[in-house]
Amino acid sequence: MSRQFSAQVASGPQRIVCLSTETVDTLYRLGQQDRVVGISGFTVHPPEARKEKPKISAYTTAKIDQILDLKPDLVLGFSDLQADLAAELARLSVEVHVFNQRTIAGIFEAIATLGRLVNAPAETNALIADLEKHMDEVAKAVIPGHKPRVYFEEWDDPMMCGIAWVSELIEWAGGQDVFADKARAPSAKDRIIDKPETVVAAAPELIIGSWCGKKFRAERVSERPGFAAIPAVANHQLIEIKSADILQPGPVALTRGLDQLASAIAGVARTERGGSS
Repeated sequence: MSRQFSAQVASGPQRIVCLSTETVDTLYRLGQQDRVVGISGFTVHPPEARKEKPKISAYTTAKIDQILDLKPDLVLGFSDLQADLAAELARLSVEVHVFNQRTIAGIFEAIATLGRLVNAPAETNALIADLEKHMDEVAKAVIPGHKPRVYFEEWDDPMMCGIAWVSELIEWAGGQDVFADKARAPSAKDRIIDKPETVVAAAPELIIGSWCGKKFRAERVSERPGFAAIPAVANHQLIEIKSADILQPGPVALTRGLDQLASAIAGVARTERGGSS
């Protein structure tokens, strides 16, 4: 291989389009933002990305012509929900990599893979170390003893519990996910909760809403049939965590998302202990 091609391979892709938000966040944290030429319209983190980069996609739809005009040498996507979009781009001879992480371990592996794709090993190792350190600090601060029961609601109609990494973060932050088994299901439809009484029977002490793309309405949750009997409703322990902070399977979920979970769960735990710290 000639030096010209060796250098090109070593440097990795230079014009990257991100169809999902967590890859934008990761590339910025790796100091590789100059490679990003297009982003998802749902991108919130980092805030400067929204100002600097053209928004070329929603979640399952994208402006194909605009993507092609950007001449990407790599398009990054996430999950089976973007499979059709990825296939359409692939048929147009665009190189596509679709991540499908669903767990904390999967998030770390996705970060490592993206770091390899852009050939930034030192930056990637440093980011992973920082994230691990932060998570360890959160775990050490967990109030020992009672683990509050948590219902995390990702969508309201139909009701849907959180995905696997959210469930794991709840446990990491000192809580018990009342639908941990459902959270590990491979598809979104398997996380649907068909009947309100299922939540009532689970008796969560904390309800966290993160309705992807719209504001969580605690009063609507409280008014559901039978919900008045739920400890979280009776004690007004219903909070919102923005979907951009917790439902994006990248660094922000392990930082801002985890921190908010830990704060909310600790608040319930302190109440259970009669206000002692």
